Amino acid sequence: MLFVAQGFWGIAAAQDIDCNRCHDLEPPLAGAHESVDCENCHGELDRSHRRRGVPAIDQGETCGQCHRKAARETGRSVHANAASCTACHGNAHQVQPAEYLDAPMSPVGQIRYCGACHDEPEDLVSGYLAGEHGKALLVSGLINAPSCSDCHGSHAIHVATDDESPTAVNNAPTTCGTCHYLLLEDWKSKSAHGRAWQNDEDGPVCTTCHLSHENVDPKVTEARLAWPDNCGRCHGEYLTTFRDSFHGKANELGFDAGAVCSDCHTPHQNRAAADPESTVHPDHLSETCGSCHEDVTASFISFDVHNDPTDPEDNFPVYVVWLFMTGLLLGVFAFFGVHDILWLQRSLVGTLRGEFAEQSGNDEQYVRRFSKMNIRLHIVVVVTFLVLAATGLPLKFHWMPWAQELAAHLGGVESTRFLHRLAAIGTFGYAAFHLGNLFIRWLVKREKGMFWGPSSLVPQSKDFMDLFANLRYFLYMGERPAGDRWTYFEKFDYLAVFWGVLIIGISGLMLWYPGFFTTFLPGWTLNAAYVVHSDEALLATGFIFVFHFFHTHLRPESFPMDVVIFTGKMPLSRFKIERPLEYQRLLASGELDTWLTEAPTRNEVRNAYVFGSIFLIIGIALAVGIIWALLTH
Repeated sequence: MLFVAQGFWGIAAAQDIDCNRCHDLEPPLAGAHESVDCENCHGELDRSHRRRGVPAIDQGETCGQCHRKAARETGRSVHANAASCTACHGNAHQVQPAEYLDAPMSPVGQIRYCGACHDEPEDLVSGYLAGEHGKALLVSGLINAPSCSDCHGSHAIHVATDDESPTAVNNAPTTCGTCHYLLLEDWKSKSAHGRAWQNDEDGPVCTTCHLSHENVDPKVTEARLAWPDNCGRCHGEYLTTFRDSFHGKANELGFDAGAVCSDCHTPHQNRAAADPESTVHPDHLSETCGSCHEDVTASFISFDVHNDPTDPEDNFPVYVVWLFMTGLLLGVFAFFGVHDILWLQRSLVGTLRGEFAEQSGNDEQYVRRFSKMNIRLHIVVVVTFLVLAATGLPLKFHWMPWAQELAAHLGGVESTRFLHRLAAIGTFGYAAFHLGNLFIRWLVKREKGMFWGPSSLVPQSKDFMDLFANLRYFLYMGERPAGDRWTYFEKFDYLAVFWGVLIIGISGLMLWYPGFFTTFLPGWTLNAAYVVHSDEALLATGFIFVFHFFHTHLRPESFPMDVVIFTGKMPLSRFKIERPLEYQRLLASGELDTWLTEAPTRNEVRNAYVFGSIFLIIGIALAVGIIWALLTH
């Protein structure tokens, strides 16, 4: 028996051990290691390892017996103590060469294996999949598209801040240039950024602008809208002035067709403006601006897209215009703010005292205050003004969420611009109609008292006396002044429309047709027009939606709405109280009977409240948005 046993063990020792007799390998030994013996990795084994077990394997040392360079590089990399060979290459019994599509380290396989560790906390792999490199690989099927190892290396992997990393700032252009060679050469020779990199100076490189993983197509909307903020990380002072321009405001409202930094400065050939080869050098501005604008004149290109109107050293005439408009804006708001706060508290006290009680009823006599033409003209004024405000204020307050939502609901910048200009045409139309009507009444009909007297809208000495008397009344120091056909604040409203249509209209036309106006005006007048149009629009909307609404509708005496402008009729009892001088004059001249009329119908009153409420709600909502923007910016 002993002989038989010795013979058996001797034969077994002399033969190769068939590992599969005991180890049913799943999967079986295949792939790159198919011809490798077990002992190459596990060392010399005999049947005694049944009792002792298979010795533990140090993958770095064991794999390094064949893969010396890879083991050496991995030992000095960030993966030295973080990832084993099989963690990246998969099961050791079925390792596949990287060029195999189903290999863990194939371009496609890297997404899953690298992503197992590198998808948190910065969602690196998710960002890669959303970028152009990931889309090219997985969507377009371009197997030579960059994958993880193309940018980060295969074994000698270092953190991005390490100078040895291929993705470090000093190495990123070279790494990206392996695929984007022509762009790299263009950037190195023609860009201020590229020259700074070659001179070891601080400056942006590929991954600064394109990001490392979420490298979207620079021509798509998402990327175009992001360029100003990307460039602004280094050029903050220019980002501020860009955001204050039409291009910048439209960009923030989602208008991707408008010019961004790279359109004027180019993406890879950007030079200083003083460089004769720069696209923004005066010698090349006609071509640069002409790519979007027609009728580019010599004065047009002197328009400063980065002008800061608050800086007197930038452009002094524009600074003077800004100073005047700012003073006008603050002066009007301050005066009427104090005026109306005093009025509000006095009206509340008067209401509690019962000072404004009136005798009214359905059978009461009414006075015709406005003609049908006046009513229709006022409706046109209201509609066009609201459209101008709703389409212009989002551009003025482009950074506010409500402005961006409003612009989006109106169809975007192109739609709001069309509606804005359509309402502007309507504004010019009613202004021309009104001036024509005044001309006919004055020269053709020879109407008296249009420019002086109690029925005139021209300010007179009595208006200043009434203002002083009203302030005394607000402060409980005197009686309320007797009203006439027009009060001083109604005349201010009327003349403000004249001023607004003239100033906003002319400045708006200059911005609408810059090529025409710069044939005879210097370019800086466009900068001035931009300041005037913006600030005067804020003055107009702020005044109408706050002070005019209070004077007419929201003061306690007429709250919640004065419908006279929509019906054209006022109760006689109210007319006697609010317009006693006009009432006495009509009574003395015997003309009162010609002004008396029947009460407005229920339909007229209902329509007045419906339309008036719509106008008021829109105006008040915009006023809240204006105040919110001014307080938070």
